[in-house]
Amino acid sequence: MKSAAGMRPWRRAATVLVALMLLTGFTALMLDRLDRAFPPPLDQAADVSREVLDRNGKLLRAYTTEGGVWRLPVPLDAVDPDYIDMLIAYEDRRFRSHPGIDPVALMRAAVQLVLNGGRIVSGGSTITMQLARLVEPRGERSVIAKLRQMARALQIERRMSKDEILSLYLTLAPYGGNLEGVRAASLAWFGREPKKLTLSQSALLVALPQSPESRRPDRHQAQARLARNRVLSRMSAAGLIPESEIMRASGTKIPDRRMTMPDLAAHTADLAIRTRPDANVIALTLDGAVQERLELLATETAGRLGPRQSLAMVLADAATGEILASVGSTGHLDTGRTGAIDMTRAIRSPGSTLKPFIYGLAFEDALIAPETMIDDTPADFSGYRPRNFDRGYMGEVSIREALQFSLNVPAVRLLEAVGPQRLLSRFRRGGIQLELPPGGTPGLAIGLGGAGISLRDLVQLYSAFANNGTARMLRDGTEGTPQNLFDQPVIAADAAWRVAEILSGVTAPQGAPRIAIAYKTGTSYGYRDAWAVGFDGRHVLGVWVGRADAAPVPGLSGIETAAPLLFEAFVRSGLDRVDFPEAPRGLVARGRDSLPYALKKFRSTDKVANVSAGGTLPPQIVYPPQGARVALGSGGAGPLMPLVIKLQGGSGPYRLIANGEALPKSTRRRVLNWTPDSPGASTLTVMDAKGRAASVSVFIDAR
Repeated sequence: MKSAAGMRPWRRAATVLVALMLLTGFTALMLDRLDRAFPPPLDQAADVSREVLDRNGKLLRAYTTEGGVWRLPVPLDAVDPDYIDMLIAYEDRRFRSHPGIDPVALMRAAVQLVLNGGRIVSGGSTITMQLARLVEPRGERSVIAKLRQMARALQIERRMSKDEILSLYLTLAPYGGNLEGVRAASLAWFGREPKKLTLSQSALLVALPQSPESRRPDRHQAQARLARNRVLSRMSAAGLIPESEIMRASGTKIPDRRMTMPDLAAHTADLAIRTRPDANVIALTLDGAVQERLELLATETAGRLGPRQSLAMVLADAATGEILASVGSTGHLDTGRTGAIDMTRAIRSPGSTLKPFIYGLAFEDALIAPETMIDDTPADFSGYRPRNFDRGYMGEVSIREALQFSLNVPAVRLLEAVGPQRLLSRFRRGGIQLELPPGGTPGLAIGLGGAGISLRDLVQLYSAFANNGTARMLRDGTEGTPQNLFDQPVIAADAAWRVAEILSGVTAPQGAPRIAIAYKTGTSYGYRDAWAVGFDGRHVLGVWVGRADAAPVPGLSGIETAAPLLFEAFVRSGLDRVDFPEAPRGLVARGRDSLPYALKKFRSTDKVANVSAGGTLPPQIVYPPQGARVALGSGGAGPLMPLVIKLQGGSGPYRLIANGEALPKSTRRRVLNWTPDSPGASTLTVMDAKGRAASVSVFIDAR
């Protein structure tokens, strides 16, 4: 039996052990409480640049943080693994094994501190400690600051995996100027994502964060080169990279300027940022490669356009409704052309681009066949007298010719038969509501552009021709998830095929590439808008050219201005052309001789325009003559002088309509005075008491 004295040493030892365990537990508890009470400020990492991506994940446009910094988050799998290996080998060889602090590196730093009289030569910082300094930046460089970093590094390691730490470091590390993160640096210095880097590029990106301002390549070429080569030399000394590759990389040129960040689809990207304010990353339906090609074409075309003229393009996949490219102007920074306005969404007069839908309804109602004859002669529709663009008439033509030549009178005759209200209701089936004049009711003029529509909506309507008459709701990712297919067709499938077949036979504009597309052009009243919309069996492309301020542009026309751009854009897009579908089953092509009697000739209810009313001749404008250029300048910067308009025939009182706006007072005099608001192309119409009208187009010169 052991004595009590023999038991005391064991009891004392057990007591000490328990006390140590309690102290250790208490210390751990207190440290855990302190860690929870004073966590590292990792929330700062959430303040990153917002990104807009294309359908394939390619960066279209990025935005700086509120602090004006380019800080693009980057997952490790989006960074060249050779660069990551080089970074770890150069900065923190034991990164994967230490707990946030590297004792070996700290011992080396302490020895250097003593040998250099208290001056810090090497901080012994791990990547985790550097991350701690980035999330909690402090100006001082002292032992106290280093201890704080060490404590923060231990905290960070408790909360994050090694890959998460490395990813966050690669997001926050400085690379000169307002560049933070390897992705922003790679885009700015090399114009490429960091997924695949050269040896020289990787070495420079490893060197820059150590002294980002003194090594900025665009300001300090020599220092940047020395720092890069120092990284390469250490990799060579460590035997990680063959000497031959080191020599080749050391001779590579250092970039001498910052490249611009990706800046595609600015109008659409800005809209996406506004409509989805809580999303840091927004994916659009656009194809970055197609978008870039069409934006380049828009920039090149700007030099061929007149002063202050702009353009817009929308390219959509008609089968899905996804917009593949959207160019809102010649360039969003082009202030001379008001490039900040997205003209794909602006409401403008569509000119003759709505005519195919009129013909479609007439086909659907079996009023016409492609070879039915129709009169292109002067006509009077209760006072409305449409005239062709060239002011001439072709006489009797086939429906095919009338649509292909975009003749106005036949289109209005057909619209009178199918009804303007019915045409508008069919547009609503395609999700489109035309903008009518205030207080206006739909009349025959809508067939020739007497209403408003955007380019985007026009392309949506034309998607019906590639989908058996049923339109697709266009979407680009800025909106939610709209209904993609409408319940009812805009026009019947047979009618849609007939219209497409006719438009596919329209001759390409002079000098344009010969490609298999169908297309229609339009020019708005007063030469303010030029349009061209084309499609194949899958894609629809719309083009608009004009001035954002809606000022007239003499000589502007759909066939000469917009159509060549349409064909060039189709080619430059890089998309493969898709064949048109075969004719629907049962649809028979017939020549005029084999048509039923009722379809041989279309007969409308309009009156012949030159028939006198009440024994008097219709009014005629004898001055100014058609196409005249009239100088009304006062010789200085003052207002324009009045234009004298002389009439013959007609029955008073007369009402003058200038550029679609009726003057408030009528007169019985056959000499009228009109003062234009601005120089440029104008159309003047005089209507007499019996609703008969005469029109001329003139150009007002301010000289």
